[in-house]
Amino acid sequence: MPQNLKMFISCFILSFAGVMFAASVTVPMYVTGPHTKPGTYVGTVLAKDSQYGLLLTPDLHHLLPALSSGLHGFHVHVRPSCTDNGMAAGGHLDPTARGKHLGPYNPDGHLGDLPALYVDSEGNANLPVLAPKLTVDQILNHALMIHAGGDNYSDQPDLGGGGARMICGVIPKVSKP
Repeated sequence: MPQNLKMFISCFILSFAGVMFAASVTVPMYVTGPHTKPGTYVGTVLAKDSQYGLLLTPDLHHLLPALSSGLHGFHVHVRPSCTDNGMAAGGHLDPTARGKHLGPYNPDGHLGDLPALYVDSEGNANLPVLAPKLTVDQILNHALMIHAGGDNYSDQPDLGGGGARMICGVIPKVSKP
C-alpha cells in the first residue's frame, strides 16, 4: 500500500474516532470554605464535547442552605483551586484578555462565562447547560464555580451579580474519550 494512502486512512480513522469518542471530564464539586481541604461533597458536573459546544450536565444534591433555589452564576475560573472560599480560583477564564463579563453567547466576553445553572427548591441541580464557545480541552486544569447569586451576563453589578463563590470543583488535567 502506498505511504500516502496509509497516511490518509490513518487520518480518516483518527478524525472519525474523534467524532465517535468525544472528550469528556467529570468534575467533583464541593462547598467552598476557608479551609485548604475540600468542603462537603455535593456531586459532579460532567463536561462533554458536542457538535454545538461544551455540554455541562450537573448531578448536584443537597445545595441548600448554601444556595437558594433559582438561577446561579456558573463559570470556569482560571486557577485549579477552590481554597480560600473559592477566591484562590482567580477570575473567569479569559485567555484573550477581553476583560468583559458578557455571558456564554457573546463572542466578546470571557471564555469562562457559562449559562446560569438552575437549582430546584430541593437543592438539586440536574438541568444540562450548553456553552457554545468552549471545549473540554479549554477547561482542563481550571476550576468550575457556582455562585450564590444569579447572573445577568454583564459587568454591573460586579460580574453580573453572582456574588459569593459557594460551590467549586477542580477540573482534572486530562479528559477521557
